[in-house]
Amino acid sequence: MKILVLNCGSSSLKYQLIDMDGEKVLAKGLVERIGIEGSRIKHTKTGLDAVTREVPFPDHSAAIKYVLDILVDPEFGVLKSLDELGATGHRIVHGGEKFTKSVLVTPEVVKGIEEVIPLAPLHNPANLMGLKAVMDVLPDKPNVVVFDTAFHQTMPPKAYIYGIPYEYYEKDRIRRYGFHGTSHGYVAHRAAEILGKDIKDLKIVTCHLGNGSSITAVDGGKCVDTSMGMGTGEGLLMGTRSGNVDPLVMITLMEKLGDAEKVSEVVHKKSGLLGVSGVSSDLRDVEEAAEKGCERSKIAQDILITGVKKYIASYAAEMGGVDVVVFTAGIGENGITFREAVCKDMEFMGIKFDAEKNNCRGKEVVISAPDSKVTVMVVPTDEEMAIARDTKKCVEEAGK
Repeated sequence: MKILVLNCGSSSLKYQLIDMDGEKVLAKGLVERIGIEGSRIKHTKTGLDAVTREVPFPDHSAAIKYVLDILVDPEFGVLKSLDELGATGHRIVHGGEKFTKSVLVTPEVVKGIEEVIPLAPLHNPANLMGLKAVMDVLPDKPNVVVFDTAFHQTMPPKAYIYGIPYEYYEKDRIRRYGFHGTSHGYVAHRAAEILGKDIKDLKIVTCHLGNGSSITAVDGGKCVDTSMGMGTGEGLLMGTRSGNVDPLVMITLMEKLGDAEKVSEVVHKKSGLLGVSGVSSDLRDVEEAAEKGCERSKIAQDILITGVKKYIASYAAEMGGVDVVVFTAGIGENGITFREAVCKDMEFMGIKFDAEKNNCRGKEVVISAPDSKVTVMVVPTDEEMAIARDTKKCVEEAGK
């Protein structure tokens, strides 16, 4: 089965075409600036150099039609016809409490995604645009939606209920949902496979660290806690997001700025590494500035390192121990000095680090010492493959 995986943003579209017979990526690409002047597509057929074209894309339907055309192009395509396409898998950021797993798309599913738009007003509408565009262009092909929040729906109430009046959960569904679930689930299961162990026997802490970051406690293959909350700003210090702050900070900012949108802009777009360092939202730039003596950059760096340490240790306490710690995503996969800084001085909880093994980027590797009680690993995430696998499973179960 050949599956097209789509990840739609408000003005972008990332895609991969995967042949599930051998799980081979046949082609991938990115459409940028949809609905904006200067829109373009970068397409790569596996084994060939990338091709970039400037094409006017007024909306997502036009972008998806173009993607489908290039996939059957005699020179750059990988399909003889669209009849070879088995299904399309879509990343949906928020499924609320309604969706606890990936599902085949029906009118009721579309309605359910629309109902939780207030929980993800920046993401779900864009995700839906891509879904509806594919349904218009390929009405006879099955679609599957895979939710970032689904993996976290196994959390117990003690992990997702906030300490505010319970009525706000009952009436407004204000609770912790968690994000990056597709990534956390993928790397946890992959780590178990690499180690040759049954995930049901493991207590794993997965660290998805990038411009947006979250950490998850996975006990026996199920999420029992995660650092992001109702939205994507809670938890760790991130590129431009504040992470955990005292509620009084929010109240003070509201009083000072007098506008919820302005406060949101501060905590989501002007905070984090950028806000503390004053240099950049990119950890590489912050690390470089810190090495040159920038004190604010050093503080920003230390806040993030300490935050990761705290979550690893607290989740070990919550699960009654930890067997595996996994680093993934941009910083997690490539941050050699960052990983070492996080694992430094953590022998008290069974982490014994191997600096030589850690000297790698973007590879599946164990970076703890052979006699370390806790195995520390780098596992590159592959959300597209996870989406493709779920899509294949849903389609086959439905007998499509």
